[in-house]
Amino acid sequence: MPALPPSVRPDSPPPSASRPSTPAQAWAALAEGNERFVVERGTPAGSASRRAELVTEQRPFALVVGCSDSRVPAEFVFDADLGDLFVVRTAGHVVDAAVLGSVEYGVEVLGVPLVVVLGHERCGAVAAALDALDGGSVPGGYVRDIVERVAPSILVARQGRARDDDPAVEATVVGAAHVRATAALLRERSTVLDRAVREGRAAVVGTAYALGTGRVELLEGADDVGASPTA
Repeated sequence: MPALPPSVRPDSPPPSASRPSTPAQAWAALAEGNERFVVERGTPAGSASRRAELVTEQRPFALVVGCSDSRVPAEFVFDADLGDLFVVRTAGHVVDAAVLGSVEYGVEVLGVPLVVVLGHERCGAVAAALDALDGGSVPGGYVRDIVERVAPSILVARQGRARDDDPAVEATVVGAAHVRATAALLRERSTVLDRAVREGRAAVVGTAYALGTGRVELLEGADDVGASPTA
């Protein structure tokens, strides 16, 4: 990769003293923000002074690859302020070239130390993939492309295990598997991200959001952020 111009190198400008600079610090900040969200003690974001600070630069401390579902806005879920998160959203958090390019920009150019895959229960993309695999109901148009990208995660999740008779439980199990598969795929497809992880500059974690409680559970990558998995 060619050298980045000074104006966009991760070490220019110097990070704010309050900005998390390691994967563990970034996850701790996100976990604290999610707890505030869960107990409804979040702080208003987007003040005029904060907007002014961000006119000429951005220094996000985490990158979220999440689902486009309107019920799961990352900034709300983690009680984040303007400029805190670099967010990439697709239905079912499926990965394509644009997603990979966005992740590499966040990690290599913006110096983000943590990549979070944010899945959630009752995901429509997962449900559509289950319908296609179990009932042969394959959608048309580009929705089919989304289903085809989610289906492999479901097939892997079902290897060696019996399907649960409860559709909701089955969807939760394969949804969690899809989160883990997405986290692995990001590193597999992006040498830039994989190198950053191996060098200790970044980490990738997989998480799941509960629609009812608002809580984010850590599914993958706990060791890399000094935490214990919560699911």
